[in-house]
Amino acid sequence: MKIRIKKAVIVTAFLFIASGHGIAQGMPVYDNVNFISFAKQLLEAGKQTSNIIKTVNFLKKQKENIEKVSVAIEKLKAVQELIRNNEHLYHMVRGDLRDILNSPYIRGDEVARVSNSFNTILDQATEDLEFINEILSSDHLKLTDGERMRAIRVHQQKSKEMVTEIERKAQRYHDIIAFREMQDKINNRETNY
Repeated sequence: MKIRIKKAVIVTAFLFIASGHGIAQGMPVYDNVNFISFAKQLLEAGKQTSNIIKTVNFLKKQKENIEKVSVAIEKLKAVQELIRNNEHLYHMVRGDLRDILNSPYIRGDEVARVSNSFNTILDQATEDLEFINEILSSDHLKLTDGERMRAIRVHQQKSKEMVTEIERKAQRYHDIIAFREMQDKINNRETNY
């Protein structure tokens, strides 16, 4: 029985191979027009991919340039605020100090103390501006942009504190002057009794 089955399988396999209707039906036929069109599409896709890569690289460069410019603008804004704070300091000192020192209610021994307290703050503001100028214009400090920005921010905060301190001192001296003026009016008033 086994031999019969083997013979049947061999005969069937031979018939499939001989007839040509088995698994392989022959050599496929390609349309040359479709093949050329496919090759052109591949070349065009390659060009588009190349253009996309160039565009991506260009956009990366532009992003880096924008980041550099934004850092420069941030530095510029911080420096402008420092300059505005220092201008405000100078105008306040010039106006308030003149008013305080010209007041008849400030004693002679207080003039030097008032002048020195205002001048100390102005000297510190001037030194800070010189340091910021050194940071921005000199490469011998070897600072990165981040380190420069942190230094500018520190001095920016110090300049805000100096403005606040000048305002507080000026207000304190104006309060002293107002108190002494009121005291003088009370002490020198005319009595009608």
